[in-house]
Amino acid sequence: MNNKWEKINAVQRMQDYIMQHYQEEISLQDLANAAFYSPWQALRIFTEIAGKTPFAYIRDIRLSEAAKKLRDSNLSVLDIALSLAFGSHEGFTKAFSRHFGLSPKQYRKELPTVPLFIYRPIKKHNKSEEVKQNMAANIVFTQVIERPARKVLVYLGKTATHYGEYCSEVDSGYAWNTVEHQEGAINWPMSIWLPQNMRIPSKSEYGMAVEVSIDFKGAIPDGFDVIELPPCKYMVFHGEPYEDGEKYGEAVQIVQEAISRYNPKHFGWDWSLEDAPRFQFPPTPEQGYVEGLPVREYTGHEHPFVQ
Repeated sequence: MNNKWEKINAVQRMQDYIMQHYQEEISLQDLANAAFYSPWQALRIFTEIAGKTPFAYIRDIRLSEAAKKLRDSNLSVLDIALSLAFGSHEGFTKAFSRHFGLSPKQYRKELPTVPLFIYRPIKKHNKSEEVKQNMAANIVFTQVIERPARKVLVYLGKTATHYGEYCSEVDSGYAWNTVEHQEGAINWPMSIWLPQNMRIPSKSEYGMAVEVSIDFKGAIPDGFDVIELPPCKYMVFHGEPYEDGEKYGEAVQIVQEAISRYNPKHFGWDWSLEDAPRFQFPPTPEQGYVEGLPVREYTGHEHPFVQ
């Protein structure tokens, strides 16, 4: 897959498939078949070339088509949701509200101008040099936060160590929809990597998760595991907001490059990667990319600001 045009053509085939089938359920395997690559390769090159995951791309198409139907038809909100492969009225309403800033009913009543998805075939571009040049100009904020004792509900794969592998092993749409709408959540939905001492036999280290209180007594969603987490501190790395979905990959790369260069001992901390899962929040243009790693106070002598 060294040929850039080969990648672009594969992404174009996936785009074409999405435009023909966005009103139906679309799996990563469907896109992989269209691209003529494995599911992981298809996910990776689509995200690389399009600047967003195929699932985010499909979501944008469906929500824009929903806005058009609300504007131009008398179909009920539920009928529109089902016609665009949203599983429920509630899930559609939350996704629409988050994307456009108002509910489907408000949009139909007020008909404000909203940014709708515009289909554009992928064109050849190479931003690697641009990313390198922008690395030094971007600011990554760091802070230490405390997390109380809590539980995490996590949907794990089989052997996945990252998102691409995870999507080939499980129904990631079900996993994300579940954590996004979990009652009693005390934090944003997130992806996590479990440390070795918290791993569950025959399951992956990577999964989609949501935190709930330590005394949570609610129902456990199908397929989810529950892990109790002790109080801990996190070093959180927060990238700057970025312009649009096309900057997604660059936003992630900038933060992860900063983490790879960071020595917490210089600031009185040390990594404590067995104390809690590493986590990442889903990046958005408004929020930027956020990733957190557990830390504890460092008792050595590398802290330059303490005599």
